[in-house]
Amino acid sequence: MIPKVFKEVIDLGDGREISIETGKLAKQAHGSVVVRSGNCMLLCTVVSNYDQADVDFLPLTVDYREKFAAAGRYPGGFFKREARPSDGEVLTMRLVDRVLRPLFPKDYHAETQVMIQLMSHDENVMPDAMAGLAASAAIQLSDIPFETPISEVRVGRINGEFIINPTLAQLGESDIDMVIGASADSVMMVEGEMKEISEEEMAEAIQFAHEAIKVQCAAQVALAEAFGKKETREYTPAEEDEALEARVKELAYDKVYAIAKAGSAKHERSAAFSAIKDEVKASFSEEELEEKGGLISKYYHKAEKNAIRDLTLKEGLRLDGRKTTEIRPIWCEVDYLPSTHGSSIFTRGETQALATVTLGTSREANQIDMPSFEGEETFYLHYNFPPFSTGEARPIRGTSRREVGHGNLAQRALKGMIPDNCPYTVRVVSEILESNGSSSMATVCAGTMALMDAGVQMKKPVSGIAMGLISDADSGAYAVLSDILGDEDHLGDMDFKVTGTADGITACQMDIKVKGLSYEILVNALKQAREGRLHILSKITETIDTPNADVKGHAPKMVTERIANEYIGALIGPGGKVIQELQKETGCTIVINEDPVTEEGIVEILGTSQEGIDAVLAKIASISFKPEVGSVYEVKVIKILDFGAVVEYLEAPGNEVLLHVSELAWERTENVTDVVNMGDVFDVKYFGVDPRTKKDKVSRKALLPKPEGYQPPKPRDNDRRDNNKRDNRRDNRRDKN
Repeated sequence: MIPKVFKEVIDLGDGREISIETGKLAKQAHGSVVVRSGNCMLLCTVVSNYDQADVDFLPLTVDYREKFAAAGRYPGGFFKREARPSDGEVLTMRLVDRVLRPLFPKDYHAETQVMIQLMSHDENVMPDAMAGLAASAAIQLSDIPFETPISEVRVGRINGEFIINPTLAQLGESDIDMVIGASADSVMMVEGEMKEISEEEMAEAIQFAHEAIKVQCAAQVALAEAFGKKETREYTPAEEDEALEARVKELAYDKVYAIAKAGSAKHERSAAFSAIKDEVKASFSEEELEEKGGLISKYYHKAEKNAIRDLTLKEGLRLDGRKTTEIRPIWCEVDYLPSTHGSSIFTRGETQALATVTLGTSREANQIDMPSFEGEETFYLHYNFPPFSTGEARPIRGTSRREVGHGNLAQRALKGMIPDNCPYTVRVVSEILESNGSSSMATVCAGTMALMDAGVQMKKPVSGIAMGLISDADSGAYAVLSDILGDEDHLGDMDFKVTGTADGITACQMDIKVKGLSYEILVNALKQAREGRLHILSKITETIDTPNADVKGHAPKMVTERIANEYIGALIGPGGKVIQELQKETGCTIVINEDPVTEEGIVEILGTSQEGIDAVLAKIASISFKPEVGSVYEVKVIKILDFGAVVEYLEAPGNEVLLHVSELAWERTENVTDVVNMGDVFDVKYFGVDPRTKKDKVSRKALLPKPEGYQPPKPRDNDRRDNNKRDNRRDNRRDKN
């Protein structure tokens, strides 16, 4: 039986379109769609259990995978099978999860899985920009409770013109690379990197993306109606008790408000709030606690949240006593670790990052091998968030999605400030030693200082700040919070991180939790963030204002030399013998790459000893030396023969040439040692390849003045005999003809 297929098409302009199709694949899933643009095809399925899980949160899993077969490739490694997700796949999962999660009912706790798979790849289509559309469309075709359709698009800007879902090639010309997630009514998520744009330009890009998202949301609604929109499933909602909620608020609200207004440090404040919670619980009987304990805790946290928000909106005060625009105290230090190539400490309040920089050759580049993208990064940043940074003990299970996401944000913030001609592969590692509010922004600041400490010639220093928003829809009042605490991250309506130089924004990450946020509030928040960024930047530049002029003494120096391809084999030697011995003798690391444009060899020489680097350069000069006809070179006698002297070019040690006895002097030379001896240094002129001997010809006498009345010397007897033989052979050939 041929399945009935339902399809909607979205026009992107420029002859491009996106289609959403259902009815053909994965029909046992609760919802499934195929989203296609060009030859790029994503299959997305969603399944949600009908039984509520015994947890107080939504156990949602968003999984995005790229199949190598989609690009006609094999997975790398010994086992030819897709394994753990790459960082690129994890980042796409986070982009989708952050928009979907807030739109499920808060009391919906059924195990839910959204699985997105790249089934066919098109090099002109970036699949991650369509993952959010695919996820939302699949949910719309299911009976899973979900507030409203959403979508995500990538926006770029080329020559001042915005473009939706640019190709990878177009992105290379763009000064903006942002992914925006939104419903038809509200922007919910923004993440991306920029080339020092203004706050107004960023808001304009978001607005442009939102208009495209509205069209994609309408297409999902039309598809669901054509397919036959299912009735939303019934589920057992969480228990509520208004009387109990009012009682808990009465017991807790004023006490929490007073503690919050007093302003205190994290642990002191946490202990005080915990004591209030215990007092609230003590007001209930054992029977009430056994029956309603979960609700009491829930309502306490709601009262706590409301009290803290009200304090900020009414009095402009925050949990630690700061005003809304205040930045916590900052102290910085560079060159803290003696053996690293660069290091720094950045401490802001109760958040601390220790950053290190390591310099290497292209061999240390980060290899990216995905079906949708192959390449390498010569600048990359890793972020580690150990449990002790928050005073906790918890299992360590490898790099978390959060660590991948925060590290990527900091990397995107800094990478545009790494000079194009930086010869090194640069790795930055951020170790979070304390955390109470935006360790990712501390990573940006620490990374900037560590790079400058390492002698990486950054174009400009970069700082970052985490901002929050508390608003009241009824009154229209709102407060933008600079440099938020961890607690403020949870209770606010918007969490956004902005990084940049003194001249503009380089990266951002926003999660907007309130509907219908006006662009006026957004721009105001971004401008307040700019003031905070510049304040933090001043603290960084007080510590180190410009990059160190050179790398540290124990850090490797990098020299890059270009040689013609014809000499690469000689430098490597048979079986790598020459280059291996050279590395052993000099203590340098030597890497050879080929420039596909100029078809030259690029030799990277990395070493801590300048003497060793000079020795490698001398060897390369020797191997690639090619004298020019008519040029004069300084040589040294290294061997005496009966018919001349073997001389070595001082400019290229190891390159030898025969200086024939007849080219030593204008006068007849009976013995070579009458004119030159071992070790003598003098100039010779290069005449190119002698057509008679097929060997290079050099002359000493050509640089000497010709004696007055000079007569060419008569041929020796041997020379006469040789000439006679040549004449006889010529006569014989003539007779035969």
